[in-house]
Amino acid sequence: MLDTANYTPRLKATYKDSIRAALKEEFGYKNEMQIPRLDKIVLNIGCGAEAVRDSKKAKSAQEDLTQIAGQKAVVTKAKKSIAGFRVREDMPLGAKVTLRGDRMYEFLDRLITIAMPRIRDFRGVPGKSFDGRGNYAMGIKEHIVFPEINFDKVDEVWGIDVVIGTTAKTDAEAKALLKAFNMPFNS
Repeated sequence: MLDTANYTPRLKATYKDSIRAALKEEFGYKNEMQIPRLDKIVLNIGCGAEAVRDSKKAKSAQEDLTQIAGQKAVVTKAKKSIAGFRVREDMPLGAKVTLRGDRMYEFLDRLITIAMPRIRDFRGVPGKSFDGRGNYAMGIKEHIVFPEINFDKVDEVWGIDVVIGTTAKTDAEAKALLKAFNMPFNS
């Protein structure tokens, strides 16, 4: 049984022990609070046209995302009606979840060490997918690369958007932070 009172995720411990000091030296920060850190990770599954035809698809996406994140996902709904897409206001269209704290570090660890190596023809993630303010966004084409998902019970393969929010002010600082966590950038 895991003693949760004294448990610290592996990446969080690595951040505190070595990554913070390395970033402070690399960028010459004067204050500890200037050192970039992970703020949150947002996961999103958009069902699209499948959810319009069958409202149970969004529920299925929510259940799969809840298993992957280890935290209950919420169903996302349409903000307004769009007749061309046959979408009505408040129609369920996908699921999302925001991870912070220990769950965020655990998810990032599983993403980098377990899920990414299982992606077919994986050659690293693009190093240019930063937003200019230190946040990184990427997509995973198949949610079945996560070990929490049972292949046999999957009715539909979803793509997942992963947005990693950091407190870094620039993309260079954010990239250095994610590289220190062993994020496999290809450029």
